[in-house]
Amino acid sequence: MQTSFEKYLPWFILREIPFIGNTMIKKLIRQFQSPEKVLNAPEAQLKKINNITVKMINGIIHHNTFQEKAKKELNQIIDKGIKIVTLTDSSYPALLKQIHDPPPFLTYLGKLDNSAPCISIVGSRSATAYGLSTSENLAYHLAKKGFQIVSGLARGIDARAHKGALRAQGKTIAVMGSGLNKIYPRENKHLFHDIADKGTVFSEFKLDTKPFPSNFPIRNRIIAGLSCGSIVVEAAKRSGSLITARLAGEYNREVFAVPGSIQSKKSQGTHSLLKQGAKLVENEMDIMDELHHFIHLKKNYQPVSLQNKKMSNYKTCKTAEPEILKFIGPYPVHIDMLIVNSGMNSSQITSQLLDLELEGKVNRHQGNYYSISEENH
Repeated sequence: MQTSFEKYLPWFILREIPFIGNTMIKKLIRQFQSPEKVLNAPEAQLKKINNITVKMINGIIHHNTFQEKAKKELNQIIDKGIKIVTLTDSSYPALLKQIHDPPPFLTYLGKLDNSAPCISIVGSRSATAYGLSTSENLAYHLAKKGFQIVSGLARGIDARAHKGALRAQGKTIAVMGSGLNKIYPRENKHLFHDIADKGTVFSEFKLDTKPFPSNFPIRNRIIAGLSCGSIVVEAAKRSGSLITARLAGEYNREVFAVPGSIQSKKSQGTHSLLKQGAKLVENEMDIMDELHHFIHLKKNYQPVSLQNKKMSNYKTCKTAEPEILKFIGPYPVHIDMLIVNSGMNSSQITSQLLDLELEGKVNRHQGNYYSISEENH
């Protein structure tokens, strides 16, 4: 019986060969069916592969040159109990396999679950309070609906998306821009281990690869490739999140964007996506309307478009809301500004805000700032 070492070594050797990228490896595997057969292929057969170069062919023919390096890396992975999934494994994520340059193999911690669809949530590392709460709440509700939440473990929007899924006791996937030995950022070390325990942490990089800036656009194609749709919560004009959105569009996946303030630079990227035709997201039901066919729905689920009449009836029966709610939006506003805008005295406002906070209708932020809760937008 073939050992794990024997099974995976040809993949690791193939990765070590210079000039052969993921697109070419996918072509070679499609032609020869396995990395072993690629490495042992006659020169004449290799020359028939479209776009293969002399340097690539020479590397394959002399692949023994790279064997020791590949063995060292593979031994480290096996010793640490890290798992591997390859392009020819049935457990390799099906949607990721469809892109033109999928990773030949992924190293991972945690558990693979290909039964639940993936949706990615990405955005700014230096997000606003509005962006952070939106990310976590969207992740929470989508995880409850049966989606796996994919993101990049970065600080800001990514971290809150992972936390939202974990809070829902759902599944989440972190795709690293570094090797599994190099947790980045360090502040997310505990989150990394929580995800490894309850979800999946993927990396296509060697174990000790540092988080070089050039790695992140590379890993973004995996985030987009794993997902049936990508949601951008907050993004500046030039943002890695926009790369993920562009790739999602190229892969024929759905692209969603959360609108923000026209005065916020962190919303310029998302607004640009909306102008280009991304689906506007106010809550998780906007996503469910587009992607409900990917999950096993409860019998009483109806797309939002079919709920409008019921919702309008519900709104007419609703009891009157406290007056102060008219002056609170998704962006935190100071209590002094609420007093000025509403014309009410501080005791009235304090009383109403306390009731609304206890009911979960408003969020209180540090420094006496208030915003409407995500569920009441």
